[in-house]
Amino acid sequence: MLRPSLQWIFDVTLLTRVAATANKCCIDSLPIPTLFGGSILSIDAVQVDNSTAPSSSIDFCNVSIDYTHPGQNDRIHISLWLPNTWNGRFQGVGGGGWITNATVEDMISAVSQGYAAVTTDGGHTATTNTSSWAMLSPGNINMYLLQDFASVSLNDMTVIGKQLTEAYYGRPILRSYWNGCSTGGRQGLMMAQRYPDAYDGILAISPAINWAKFIVAEFWPQRVMHEMGYFPSQCEFSAITAAAVEACDELDGLRDGVIEMIGLCDFDPRSAVGKAYTCGDATGNVTQEAADVVHSIWAGARGADGRFQWYGFPPGAPLNALANTTCSSNGTCTGVPFAISKDWHQLFLRKDPSFDPYTMTQAQWDAAFHSSVNQYTSIISTSDPDLTQFKKAGGKMITWHGMADELIFYNGTVDYYEHVLEMDPGARDYYRFYAAPGVGHCHGGVGAVPTDPLAQLVRWVEEGEVPTTLDANRTVEGKRWKQALCVYPSSSRYVSGDPALASSFRCL
Repeated sequence: MLRPSLQWIFDVTLLTRVAATANKCCIDSLPIPTLFGGSILSIDAVQVDNSTAPSSSIDFCNVSIDYTHPGQNDRIHISLWLPNTWNGRFQGVGGGGWITNATVEDMISAVSQGYAAVTTDGGHTATTNTSSWAMLSPGNINMYLLQDFASVSLNDMTVIGKQLTEAYYGRPILRSYWNGCSTGGRQGLMMAQRYPDAYDGILAISPAINWAKFIVAEFWPQRVMHEMGYFPSQCEFSAITAAAVEACDELDGLRDGVIEMIGLCDFDPRSAVGKAYTCGDATGNVTQEAADVVHSIWAGARGADGRFQWYGFPPGAPLNALANTTCSSNGTCTGVPFAISKDWHQLFLRKDPSFDPYTMTQAQWDAAFHSSVNQYTSIISTSDPDLTQFKKAGGKMITWHGMADELIFYNGTVDYYEHVLEMDPGARDYYRFYAAPGVGHCHGGVGAVPTDPLAQLVRWVEEGEVPTTLDANRTVEGKRWKQALCVYPSSSRYVSGDPALASSFRCL
């Protein structure tokens, strides 16, 4: 349980608030919520006062609910934070990685803006030991907890959270919003696809779409290095990435350290062979082996016959997450697999925590990819492009994804959005996707990061203000540059003038 004595300091722009009179924060003032298929085990409420933020003091009622699905042997925890000054809105806040629930910082950000905010642990705690919840016994997956993580608990927390919010304030919720990145982005798409009337607006950032495919493919960089017998240092990888940026940076008309036009970037990493690099006290030259590794990583996962399985990274994306390596003092390097992908291969595919994914033959790799798609697509992948019911419910959704995302393949989101448009050419009327050149996973990188996409989503839902572009900014040599991210498939091109001004660019 989150402790009310903690003080949180954060930076957030406050939305205009609507005053609301709340009941006293105690159990007696709250009804026992009802949940079809669920049974409430406990409910508690604790007032949190004087949590500090710039220019404000945050007071809220921290409501904790534990419940179970009878017969499934699960116990799920929901946290609902009800601010003393409520703006009339409700916000579901997403998690990341294997963690179903939001961070304290994300919850505080929501309540500081006046939202009633809810999140869920999905039935398992944040732990690096995934096997502690993923498996019931050797060879047996805990499918109920996987379904809780994938979808069920997300709708449960929304149903319960809305009931208690309206009871606490004594009036209906005006609008409901989802906000999440990575796993939280996947969760948002799950709500749009499976529970289309739950939220009026959904912000799904860097979403983990096509989970059953891309989680398998996240091990591809490690497999490539193992099969080629060469694990480059991160310095060598960075030298190749820098060469790609150098070659393709100016395709959008401006040399600014960012590849905007990745579709036009035909840089071959093998052309960087021999390029000198310096990393601290170490120096070296790009090897043929490293260039071949990068070439295969960029090409993406492939089957025995060379057929496409899933996307790789676009040029310019860092390789230090999925192609991570560690090197000894003598220069010998070994691979460091991304934990979530390794978990997937070991626990959910092989159902054996001791399995070593490096040992897979090509035939075993192909079988693993097929097995993942066959077993888990319908449970967790959120790859259904049919958003008809979300559209009929009047929902609006925004997705943005960094082109330099180091964990979730950017082109996977492009693939999904193009399928949405194929099914409904008018989908931009309710669902818009924006690429963020040079931006990493959820944030970071050297590109322009969206400043307040949730506020733009709210204006779209409540005022009909269509987000033709997404406001973003970046810092270049100590100066703040304002830029506008374009609706896919348009790209931002530099036209003329001060590059620090958004007006110097056009979406073409």
